[in-house]
Amino acid sequence: MQHKSILLLALALLAVFPLAGTTKSNTAPIAAEPGVISVSGEAEVRIMPDEVILRLGVETSDRNLAKAKQLNDQIVTRVQAVAKRYGIPAERVQTDYLNIEPRYNDGYTQREFVGYFVQRTVVITLRDLTKFEDVLSALLESGVNYVHGIEFRTTDLRKYRDQARELALQAAREKATAMAAALDQKIGEPRSIQEEANSWWSGYGSGWWGRWGGMTQNVIQEVGGDYASFDSSLAPGQISVTARVAVSFAMTGK
Repeated sequence: MQHKSILLLALALLAVFPLAGTTKSNTAPIAAEPGVISVSGEAEVRIMPDEVILRLGVETSDRNLAKAKQLNDQIVTRVQAVAKRYGIPAERVQTDYLNIEPRYNDGYTQREFVGYFVQRTVVITLRDLTKFEDVLSALLESGVNYVHGIEFRTTDLRKYRDQARELALQAAREKATAMAAALDQKIGEPRSIQEEANSWWSGYGSGWWGRWGGMTQNVIQEVGGDYASFDSSLAPGQISVTARVAVSFAMTGK
């Protein structure tokens, strides 16, 4: 029993302190992962639109339902006449919502009927933007009493989104190169690429909210025409297409 205990002790010591010349295949050192630098890049492309969508509301009321609806139909007919006068095709003038609602004044002792309210939404697509102000004024004069939205758009939005994304990637690479150079390093191939945001925005009717603010670092801006100031707000009708990406690059040393 004593010889068996000595033998087990010797085997244990051999496992901890192998003899000279012996090797173990699973103890080979693993190469360290190269350093990685992660940055973000953002780009803004400002363009002029080629169409504007007008979302308008017509609301009429009367104690007689037929009369309330008749008044609404008359205004919608005048709206269609305005569109025709300015050369807007009929297929670009759509009525996509109709609501009829009886309303009451709830008094302390009894409920008083006010009348029937008829609401209709008219959506107009205008391609000739030189007529925009005149068309909007004429529509309001025709009886339109709500402007739900004015949306300037471009039919080439996909192209400008791709352009903004490409500029954002360029911005990310430039930032990574500058940061690595400050540490006497160089960047290699990208390790990961992620698009964090891609959006567009029109500044018309934005009021106090028409100015961009809080832009992130390393922004590339493409501005056409007379809109050359980065700090200026968007001109009426101007569209801003933005993209933001996050990229990680391998660092290759000096």
